[in-house]
Amino acid sequence: MTTVSDERGDAARPAMQELAQDASSRRRFLRMMGGAGAASAFAIFMAACGGDDDDESSANAGTRMEKKPTAGGDLAIVQYALTLEHLETDFYNAVINSDVKPPTRALARTIVMIRDNEQEHVDALTATVEKLGGKPERPKTNFDAVIEGGANKILETAAVVENLGAAAYLGQAGRIQSKEILAAALAIHSVEGRHAAALNTVVGKTIVPDGAFAKPASMDEVLPQVKPFLA
Repeated sequence: MTTVSDERGDAARPAMQELAQDASSRRRFLRMMGGAGAASAFAIFMAACGGDDDDESSANAGTRMEKKPTAGGDLAIVQYALTLEHLETDFYNAVINSDVKPPTRALARTIVMIRDNEQEHVDALTATVEKLGGKPERPKTNFDAVIEGGANKILETAAVVENLGAAAYLGQAGRIQSKEILAAALAIHSVEGRHAAALNTVVGKTIVPDGAFAKPASMDEVLPQVKPFLA
C-alpha cells in the first residue's frame, strides 16, 4: 500500500521554511519530486503560500497561511487531509450509486476517475496516519440534499468541493514539518487543482478563480464549508 514517509528535517521549523532557506535540502527535495519540472511547481507553490512571518513582502504573492502548528503537528494535518479525502470519496460514490446520471458519458467517466483518485488519496493518507502512530478517523457523511438537487446541483457541489480541497492543502503547506509529507501534499494539491479546473469548466466557471496564484484556506475556513455534508 502506498504511504508517505515520516522523514523529518529540522524539527524546529516547518519543511517549507527549511527548503526556502537551505539550498542543499531544497535540491534533494526537488530531485525526490522529479527534477526541473518540480522546481517550477515548487516555486509557484512557494509564491502562492507567501513567506514566513519575517518577510512581509512575500505576502503580495498570495494570502498568508496559518503559521503555528496545532497540537499533533503533522499527524493532525494528515488526519485533517484524510477527513477531506473521505468526504470527497463518499461524495463521488454517492453520485455514482444514485439514479442521477451525468449529461454525457465522458463526464460520467471523469467522475469515476476523480473518485478513484480520491480513493487512492484516502488509502495513502490512512497508511500515513497509522505510520505516524495515529488512529485513522472516518467521518460520517450525507449528500442526500445534493443528490436530490439533480445533475446541476451535483456538478456545482463537485466544483466547490474540489476547489476547497486544493485550497485546504495549500493552507497547510507552511505548517508541515516532514519534507516527505510536504511532497505528498504538493502532489495531491496539484491533482485536486486539476479536478477543480475540469469541474469549473463544466459548470461555467473560470479554471483559475483565484488568478495567477491560488489562495490557501485555513482549517477554520474549510471546516464550516464541509460541515453541511457531515452526518
